[in-house]
Amino acid sequence: MRRIRLSEVKPIILKIGGSAITDKNGELAAKTEVINRLSEEIKRADLDNLIIVHGGGSFGHPSAKKYGIKEGYKDPSQKIGFAETHHVMTVLNGLVMDSLIWHEIPAVSLAPSCCIITENGRIKSFDMANIENMMKGGFTPVLYGDVVFDDKLGFTVLSGDQIVSYLAIRLGADKIVIGVDTDGLFDSDPKADPNAKPYKHLTLEQLKDIERKLSKAKENDVTGGMGGKIAELIPALEQGIPVTITGATKSLSIFRALTGQSVLGTEIEKA
Repeated sequence: MRRIRLSEVKPIILKIGGSAITDKNGELAAKTEVINRLSEEIKRADLDNLIIVHGGGSFGHPSAKKYGIKEGYKDPSQKIGFAETHHVMTVLNGLVMDSLIWHEIPAVSLAPSCCIITENGRIKSFDMANIENMMKGGFTPVLYGDVVFDDKLGFTVLSGDQIVSYLAIRLGADKIVIGVDTDGLFDSDPKADPNAKPYKHLTLEQLKDIERKLSKAKENDVTGGMGGKIAELIPALEQGIPVTITGATKSLSIFRALTGQSVLGTEIEKA
């Protein structure tokens, strides 16, 4: 088996938004054509140092919201909600894994609920041994937003965005690529405002200045929508890890971002 020294190869972390691979207006509605095209682009990029994290979209968010999982344990009836939310996330993850492996990508799924514990919603402990061994062996770890056990709340929802930032900092990532359902960041919601203007390049300080202007989360997004994504990315940016946000629903955008080419989207750097 080909072995890679993590000290020599910095990982690239790809976050695939749930809004890009599911229909958030439906329920358990996967966009399999988008998932398959993304797998083709990931295969074409041919990276040995890739980590993939995907969101929940119409799989995880509805059940998590219905049972109030993010707020923590309050009632025994929530136990089935915790189990249901985790299960539907494994279903979506299975569809992603089917596509990746079909495209001959050596992807291995890792459930966050089995290796992460939070405290008041923030990652407290993360068993990194399996991820590090996967990376050394040339495998592609695949994680996702999940329900996890929490030392203060009992349990909660852990967003894929928090996982991305945590991994990027711990592993000294080369860059983060975020695939969403718009062409990067805009000064208002481009799906509701035809006059929304894109941000092509931002520094960390500029991002902090405009954070309050970003689109607010939709009702069915329990992890904070675009504003929540940006808040989670800021710690990684503060460590000098650049971020590219681009449209995962547009052909070749993810391939170009993964391979260091210019993309239609938003490039964010520390300075």
